Amino acid sequence: ISLLIGFISVNNSPWTDYSAYSFFQIVTMCDLVMILFFYIMHIFRIYRKLTCVSWPLAEFLHYLIGTILLLIGSIVAAAKSYNLTGLVAGATFGFLATILCVLSMWSSYKVSCITQSTSKYH
Repeated sequence: ISLLIGFISVNNSPWTDYSAYSFFQIVTMCDLVMILFFYIMHIFRIYRKLTCVSWPLAEFLHYLIGTILLLIGSIVAAAKSYNLTGLVAGATFGFLATILCVLSMWSSYKVSCITQSTSKYH
Protein backbone atom coordinates (compact mmCIF):
# COMPACT_ATOMS: atom_id res chain seq x y z
CA ILE A 1 0.00 0.00 0.00
CA SER A 2 2.88 2.36 0.73
CA LEU A 3 4.20 1.83 -2.81
CA LEU A 4 0.82 2.76 -4.25
CA ILE A 5 0.51 5.84 -2.02
CA GLY A 6 4.02 6.95 -2.97
CA PHE A 7 3.22 6.50 -6.65
CA ILE A 8 -0.03 8.46 -6.42
CA SER A 9 1.62 11.25 -4.41
CA VAL A 10 4.33 11.72 -7.01
CA ASN A 11 1.95 11.32 -9.94
CA ASN A 12 -0.41 14.05 -8.70
CA SER A 13 2.29 16.61 -7.86
CA PRO A 14 3.98 19.18 -10.08
CA TRP A 15 7.34 17.80 -11.14
CA THR A 16 10.58 19.72 -10.99
CA ASP A 17 12.77 17.02 -12.52
CA TYR A 18 11.16 14.67 -15.02
CA SER A 19 13.83 11.96 -15.02
CA ALA A 20 13.98 11.61 -11.23
CA TYR A 21 10.25 11.19 -10.76
CA SER A 22 9.66 9.02 -13.80
CA PHE A 23 12.36 6.67 -12.45
CA PHE A 24 10.61 6.67 -9.05
CA GLN A 25 7.27 5.89 -10.68
CA ILE A 26 8.68 3.07 -12.79
CA VAL A 27 10.44 1.49 -9.81
CA THR A 28 7.36 1.68 -7.58
CA MET A 29 5.03 0.22 -10.20
CA CYS A 30 7.42 -2.58 -11.18
CA ASP A 31 7.98 -3.45 -7.54
CA LEU A 32 4.25 -3.41 -6.85
CA VAL A 33 3.50 -5.64 -9.85
CA MET A 34 6.15 -8.15 -8.80
CA ILE A 35 4.88 -8.21 -5.21
CA LEU A 36 1.37 -8.89 -6.51
CA PHE A 37 2.77 -11.60 -8.81
CA PHE A 38 4.42 -13.43 -5.91
CA TYR A 39 1.31 -12.91 -3.77
CA ILE A 40 -0.88 -14.54 -6.42
CA MET A 41 1.65 -17.36 -6.77
CA HIS A 42 1.32 -18.06 -3.04
CA ILE A 43 -2.47 -17.69 -2.90
CA PHE A 44 -3.14 -20.14 -5.71
CA ARG A 45 -0.12 -22.34 -4.84
CA ILE A 46 1.15 -22.21 -8.41
CA TYR A 47 4.70 -22.62 -7.14
CA ARG A 48 3.92 -26.28 -6.35
CA LYS A 49 3.20 -26.97 -10.01
CA LEU A 50 6.24 -25.12 -11.35
CA THR A 51 9.03 -27.00 -9.65
CA CYS A 52 11.74 -26.02 -12.11
CA VAL A 53 12.01 -22.57 -10.48
CA SER A 54 13.54 -22.03 -7.06
CA TRP A 55 10.77 -19.81 -5.67
CA PRO A 56 12.47 -18.84 -2.40
CA LEU A 57 15.54 -17.73 -4.36
CA ALA A 58 13.41 -15.89 -6.95
CA GLU A 59 11.50 -14.09 -4.22
CA PHE A 60 14.69 -13.20 -2.36
CA LEU A 61 16.32 -11.80 -5.53
CA HIS A 62 13.16 -9.85 -6.36
CA TYR A 63 13.10 -8.24 -2.92
CA LEU A 64 16.84 -7.56 -2.99
CA ILE A 65 16.87 -5.87 -6.41
CA GLY A 66 13.54 -4.12 -5.85
CA THR A 67 14.65 -2.78 -2.47
CA ILE A 68 17.92 -1.42 -3.82
CA LEU A 69 16.18 0.28 -6.76
CA LEU A 70 13.46 1.63 -4.49
CA LEU A 71 16.04 3.05 -2.09
CA ILE A 72 17.87 4.76 -4.96
CA GLY A 73 14.59 6.11 -6.36
CA SER A 74 13.50 7.42 -2.96
CA ILE A 75 16.84 9.13 -2.35
CA VAL A 76 16.74 10.80 -5.76
CA ALA A 77 13.08 11.79 -5.28
CA ALA A 78 13.81 13.26 -1.85
CA ALA A 79 16.79 15.19 -3.18
CA LYS A 80 14.77 16.67 -6.05
CA SER A 81 11.55 17.45 -4.12
CA TYR A 82 12.27 21.17 -3.44
CA ASN A 83 9.81 21.24 -0.51
CA LEU A 84 6.76 20.33 -2.62
CA THR A 85 4.52 18.43 -0.23
CA GLY A 86 3.31 15.76 -2.67
CA LEU A 87 6.84 14.93 -3.76
CA VAL A 88 8.09 14.85 -0.17
CA ALA A 89 5.19 12.53 0.72
CA GLY A 90 6.02 10.29 -2.24
CA ALA A 91 9.67 10.06 -1.19
CA THR A 92 8.64 9.39 2.42
CA PHE A 93 6.34 6.55 1.41
CA GLY A 94 9.14 5.29 -0.82
CA PHE A 95 11.44 5.09 2.19
CA LEU A 96 8.69 3.40 4.19
CA ALA A 97 8.20 0.85 1.40
CA THR A 98 11.98 0.27 1.36
CA ILE A 99 11.93 -0.56 5.07
CA LEU A 100 8.91 -2.83 4.61
CA CYS A 101 10.62 -4.63 1.70
CA VAL A 102 13.70 -5.23 3.87
CA LEU A 103 11.48 -6.66 6.62
CA SER A 104 9.65 -8.83 4.10
CA MET A 105 12.94 -10.03 2.64
CA TRP A 106 14.18 -10.92 6.13
CA SER A 107 10.96 -12.72 7.04
CA SER A 108 10.89 -14.71 3.79
CA TYR A 109 14.54 -15.67 4.29
CA LYS A 110 13.84 -16.62 7.88
CA VAL A 111 10.81 -18.75 6.99
CA SER A 112 12.22 -20.51 3.93
CA CYS A 113 15.90 -20.96 4.77
CA ILE A 114 16.04 -21.26 8.54
CA THR A 115 13.05 -23.61 8.84
CA GLN A 116 14.42 -25.82 6.06
CA SER A 117 17.84 -26.03 7.71
CA THR A 118 16.38 -26.94 11.11
CA SER A 119 14.00 -29.51 9.65
CA LYS A 120 16.92 -31.41 8.10
CA TYR A 121 18.34 -32.25 11.50
CA HIS A 122 15.11 -33.42 13.15
